[in-house]
Amino acid sequence: QVQPVESGGGLVQAGGSLRLSCTASGQTLSLYSVGWFRQVPGKEREFVAAISWSGGSTVYADSVKGRFTIARDNAKNMVYLQMNSLKPEDTAVYHCGATGSSQGLSYRMVYQYWGQGTQVTVSS
Repeated sequence: QVQPVESGGGLVQAGGSLRLSCTASGQTLSLYSVGWFRQVPGKEREFVAAISWSGGSTVYADSVKGRFTIARDNAKNMVYLQMNSLKPEDTAVYHCGATGSSQGLSYRMVYQYWGQGTQVTVSS
């Protein structure tokens, strides 16, 4: 069983950048496809970006295309989310999810394992 762990959140001004990291305890993260989702109070967790276990396939939500980049380094057991040109509406808790599937990576229900999340706050 894999347990994702997120880091890298914080407070940034609009237009700024942050890089989130996801690693894992237990099994190696390289065996899993990984997705980033975000959630604000009172709303459902929404898809942001995902990457297949090999890194050969990525998918993004329309709201972040061209601004966010997901990448992974399996040798370091890490998945990254580079977030540029941040907007106040990007403010949320960002969660890293892991799944043994390589299909349907934009769907929350595909993911079996979740981290606790890291807070991202973008000020205007």
